Amino acid sequence: MSGDREFLKGNEALAYGALHAGLNAFYGYPITPSSEIPETLATEFGQGNFPEFRSFLQAASELEAINMVNGSAATGAKTMTATSGPGFSLKQEGISYAAGIGLPILVVNVNRAGPGLGNLGPEQSDYFQATRGGGHGGYRAIVLAPDSVQEMAAFPSLGFSLAFRYRTPVVILADAFLGQLKEDLVFPEVSTSSFDTSWAATGARGNQRHVLASLHLELDDQSLATHKLHAKYAEIARQEQRYEELESDDARVVIVAYGICARLARRAVRSLRARSVPVGLFRPITLSPFPNQGIEKLIGQGVRNFLVVELNMGQMVQDVRLAVNGRAQVSSLGQVGGLIPGTEELVRAAEAMVG
Repeated sequence: MSGDREFLKGNEALAYGALHAGLNAFYGYPITPSSEIPETLATEFGQGNFPEFRSFLQAASELEAINMVNGSAATGAKTMTATSGPGFSLKQEGISYAAGIGLPILVVNVNRAGPGLGNLGPEQSDYFQATRGGGHGGYRAIVLAPDSVQEMAAFPSLGFSLAFRYRTPVVILADAFLGQLKEDLVFPEVSTSSFDTSWAATGARGNQRHVLASLHLELDDQSLATHKLHAKYAEIARQEQRYEELESDDARVVIVAYGICARLARRAVRSLRARSVPVGLFRPITLSPFPNQGIEKLIGQGVRNFLVVELNMGQMVQDVRLAVNGRAQVSSLGQVGGLIPGTEELVRAAEAMVG
């Protein structure tokens, strides 16, 4: 119930957050470390607690699941799937079709170590695949990055809101640590306002015929469709950049991190501030669009050193460098294989940059 305090895993909280947000349909294939999401939804399906939740199916593969998602979303339903790295790879063609058609779908990726099968430890190595549009055709998805169980519960509602507002795929990019982490939370109140689905293919006789397609055989038509798509992405970039700051007003060094790394960085900043070391935190909440506006603000305040902390060999650091555009030093601290850096490691790296 909204307003009640709960104690849940991140994956469980995300599933219930989607149900509270009015989830109509879920199609997926279980894969660790995201399997508690379909498990929780399967337990709730048919129980009557969430009457809007009308369709649940464990598909035979990730390929089937993403195409079921697209078919359901084409009717205007709030539809979601969840997976981890290898499954996210298999879903890329379907996500590209959703982008081309303009389908509001929600895709959750609880990132684990890779490439290949890798292992089940936390990584953030799917950053490029999520933020660059991992399928064909040069599309972009909106990418949200929670850093707590509370946000795991809240972001499905935000994700559906953005997906329907812009008719675009939205990715919630978490990591294995957040998926398995248990914390207390309060489910937020969710708006009961309905989304515009006048474009949807309902199949009802006598209604206006709606054709949802991504095929444009005429070259001029394809060019026009692509330009319209990228105009939408430009509007999203202007309107939807989200970020959080901590102790950044007088910072000489700012740590940039998301997900579990942001939590580690928050502890490091507090430890450094306790010793009067001027270090702050910048946490991107939207990885796509990347919050360049926030980086610009920090540079305007005089920040000249950024330390990017992420669970990969250096991916988000490229977006930070693009935003900085040579006006500050950008260093990278990465960890891979399912390992995470300790607070003291972050403290030493940031302190060295202060000089």
